[in-house]
Amino acid sequence: MFKNIFFMLFLIITISFFAQTKNNDIIYVAQWNIENLFDAVDDPEKNDSEFLPESEKFWTDGKVEVKLNNLAKVINFMNDGKGPDIISFEEIENFNMLKRLAYKLKDHDYIPAHRESPDPRGIDVGLLYDRNIFEIENLYPIKVELPKKNPTRDILAVTLRHKKTNELIYIYVNHWPSRRGGQEKSEVNRIAAAQTLRASVDSVFAKDPNANIIILGDFNDEPTDFSFTKFLKAKDFDCQNKNTKSELLNLAYKKSENKEGSYLFGSQWDMIDQIIISSALNDGQKIDYVCNSFEVLKPSFMIIQEGNRKGAALPTYMGNKYVGGFSDHFPVVAKFFIAN
Repeated sequence: MFKNIFFMLFLIITISFFAQTKNNDIIYVAQWNIENLFDAVDDPEKNDSEFLPESEKFWTDGKVEVKLNNLAKVINFMNDGKGPDIISFEEIENFNMLKRLAYKLKDHDYIPAHRESPDPRGIDVGLLYDRNIFEIENLYPIKVELPKKNPTRDILAVTLRHKKTNELIYIYVNHWPSRRGGQEKSEVNRIAAAQTLRASVDSVFAKDPNANIIILGDFNDEPTDFSFTKFLKAKDFDCQNKNTKSELLNLAYKKSENKEGSYLFGSQWDMIDQIIISSALNDGQKIDYVCNSFEVLKPSFMIIQEGNRKGAALPTYMGNKYVGGFSDHFPVVAKFFIAN
């Protein structure tokens, strides 16, 4: 009897050890539009009047804290409760809000990466990375020039070095122009963003056709739209088949084809939050995509359970009615394996 008990304990400890070791060889990457993470302080250089204490939304410091705690709850839920190693965001007002969010997160020593963007509302993109796993090599904004010269969000380029493998990872965080005015009419703006991004990606490929590239963001377009297929040239793929060098592979493509999405618009799911990788991350070498690990993360506690928005993500506001939720987007996530 004691031998059996000893054997079972040994087996449990062994399995736990290998599970933990395996987990340490995984990079967990997330992307999330967190919907208007504004402070409650007026910035005279930004059009932030919608999110102030005297506004119709009555946006206060107390509501900011609720928002931060709600976002942290979702982020800490990721990766089986351990949180992501890299996470990108859209709709952050400033560096301070990104830093305040980082302070709410557990189990990681996150460093914020951010640059102020020319968007008139003042909503930026940003990134958090764990400095115990990565060190930063480069950080810069990429200006997107629209046909009518309207100011829009920059693309944030962040180069990280993985401390274990010494591999560079080139990350691009995007928030492409919206579909305001209609999808067809506004498409030229997203095509401009796609062309700008592709030019930067090509400059990286010119130096290293095997570069590790991860493109994250809310693109306001589907993987099958022209901005992706014709201009960014990010395509569907089978992760069992190895691709040629210098290609972009869209992890969200099959989800979109299956009518899944990260954002509910009316009664239609849109797969506008995406993760795109270079073919070097699907070649079986060093850092590699874990096949079929891309998913839209939908924790039960952030899902609307009834009404005409049933199944959607619970936002902070519905119109001007405060409901104290999370975001109107669900996060998307993917895993990458580190080869020994």
